[in-house]
Amino acid sequence: MPRRTPPRCGRRRDAAPAIVASYETMRDEPAAAIDHSVAKGSPSRRSRMSCYRSSEERKVTRRTAPAMLLILLSLAVGACGSGSAATPQSAVTPASSLAAATPTDTAPPAASSAASSLPTARPNSGAFSPTESMKAARESHTATLLADGRVLIAGGVDDVATLASAELFDPKTGAFTLTGSMKTARDGHTATLLADGRVLIAGGYDSKTLLTFASAELFDSKTGAFTPTGSMATARADATATLLADGRVLIAGGYDTRTRQVFASAELYDPETGTFTAAGSMASKRFFQGAVALQDGRVLVVGGYSAPYSSGCASCTGILASVELFGPKTGTFSPAGSTADGRYGAAAAQLQDGRVLVVEGFSQGSNLTTTGELYDPKTGAYSTTRSMADGQNGHIATLLQGGLVLITGGHDASGDSTASAEVFDPAAGAFGPTGAMATARSGYTVTLLSDGRVLVAGGIDNDLHALASAEIYKP
Repeated sequence: MPRRTPPRCGRRRDAAPAIVASYETMRDEPAAAIDHSVAKGSPSRRSRMSCYRSSEERKVTRRTAPAMLLILLSLAVGACGSGSAATPQSAVTPASSLAAATPTDTAPPAASSAASSLPTARPNSGAFSPTESMKAARESHTATLLADGRVLIAGGVDDVATLASAELFDPKTGAFTLTGSMKTARDGHTATLLADGRVLIAGGYDSKTLLTFASAELFDSKTGAFTPTGSMATARADATATLLADGRVLIAGGYDTRTRQVFASAELYDPETGTFTAAGSMASKRFFQGAVALQDGRVLVVGGYSAPYSSGCASCTGILASVELFGPKTGTFSPAGSTADGRYGAAAAQLQDGRVLVVEGFSQGSNLTTTGELYDPKTGAYSTTRSMADGQNGHIATLLQGGLVLITGGHDASGDSTASAEVFDPAAGAFGPTGAMATARSGYTVTLLSDGRVLVAGGIDNDLHALASAEIYKP
């Protein structure tokens, strides 16, 4: 299922739960006292808690870092030369002694036989190349592969406001064309391809008013129009929507951007009646979790975040490691253990053998994890993969037709969008390199096309501007 990334930390309401000192003075402010404005005057474009350095702070750091390094080196040399009490001469090894103790022709220690015998990922020559840009720059939109092979891009937010517009990407021409607009401008909504070919758009919010929606609408690819359908019982954004084997859609969790309430509740949409009905609630309230439909019909819900954005996050205890399973026959959730690390903004993808790969994201203590974990539905057991090259959050995992999993983009620990990409080889249990994206981006969408290529569209750059650009990955 095509997936969008959680919006990058430092954007609007949805900062990932890492913390800086400035937040300590913000977290107790009443909602009316919090400034949601950004450049160009658009409301709600900055986060209520700034977990990453701002883009300007990062620019200053980059400009001053070399000079600061030289100053520190000068101080260090001066301290060594003065023979101060803090660094006794006896504790310093002269360069000549080091040369004698470590000859330059000494070979480095040989790698252990155990490490050298580990399997490696299959060689991969995949590459990204630019394609035509979207008609509108947007991030936090949705992308849905239609039955005819085209891709529906809907909603999101640009540099000014939340969007109602939608467009279609045609893989045959590599071009985007505008289609009918949604009845409601939405950001943080879900989009699900139904068995009859229509697309269900549900929930989301408005970035200016912070109003969260319970409404839903249907897109008909034959007419190119959106029409209203029944509303959810609960207004929610940043929830998950999963198509069940019987054609219904499970909507789980989510967040109300105005009340800052996180939900454990779930609802089921029936396309035949056009209505939502209540399902059993999850044991934990969560949003930005992962949800995967398993081969046996159950739905795996993993990780996410349970604390509202306005609450304290000094230790980020709201990041969840718990996993739950939804049974369509009973309409209830049951516990399914926990991952080794709590994960917020992690990516999840089902492998061809039925196992589920969960990779990276924020763990407890605001640390970016570099490892992946594999869940086996047959045994209910978890196992850890080897590490990726880079720790990231807000990246996307996409199962390719050949069985490899493509891991793309997101943002690093400093909040910068990245262009990096890696592949996971299930046979080796290892990650390997592949070509990087043409543009660093986060808050984008990734869609596996019918011909095996992958469409990457939109997102935001490191100056916090929405992107219209798109690119194609060819494995």
